[in-house]
Amino acid sequence: MTYYVIYRNDERVGGPAGLFVMDVGAGNAILWDHRNGQWAFDPALVVRFVNDYRNVDRFETVDRATAERVAETVSGGTALPGEEGIRAMFTPGASASGPQPSGQQ
Repeated sequence: MTYYVIYRNDERVGGPAGLFVMDVGAGNAILWDHRNGQWAFDPALVVRFVNDYRNVDRFETVDRATAERVAETVSGGTALPGEEGIRAMFTPGASASGPQPSGQQ
């Protein structure tokens, strides 16, 4: 797993604004969805953001322990799921009570 801390701008003023978790080899990713207040499976958004040269200074890779602390901050207290839970979110047809793809209106 690769953990990315996201910032609002390249100066990183105001601290972390988001968190992505990605299994780079499989192309799966989750992120904290601020609108829905839950973890969401959205690998397309994560890949677009990370691969966009304009965002190169707006994220950094961190270890799991740092990602856990950032998750509590950006989510308002919701913990980062364990690796088993994250992998379950990568499974097609995950439980309806679990995170849903973001961006759906």
